[in-house]
Amino acid sequence: MKANEYKSYKSIRKESLRDNMSDIEVALTDLGEIDTRELAKEYKLYGLEQNKKIAKMGGHAAKVAKEDIEKNLGKSVISNQNNLPYQYLDEKYKLEIKK
Repeated sequence: MKANEYKSYKSIRKESLRDNMSDIEVALTDLGEIDTRELAKEYKLYGLEQNKKIAKMGGHAAKVAKEDIEKNLGKSVISNQNNLPYQYLDEKYKLEIKK
C-alpha cells in the first residue's frame, strides 16, 4: 500500500504512520527501505525512472519476507489496529477555549 492508503486503512489522520505500526510492520518497512538504499548505492543510479525500478526491487524484498512470515504464522501481519492508544473526538464534542 502507499502511505496515504495505509493511513486510511489504519484510520489515522495526522499521526505518524510508523508510530502506529506493529513491530513486524516496522521491520518490514525498514527492510524495504534498507534494501532500496543498498541497491541504489550498488548500482549508482541516476534519474527518477532508474530509482523507481530499484524502489520496486526493495519493496519486493519486503513483500517476499511478509509473505513468508504470514505463511509461517498462518495469519496476516498487517493490521488496521493502531499501536498508540488515542481516540478521535467528533467535531461536535470539541472543547471550546474560553478567555
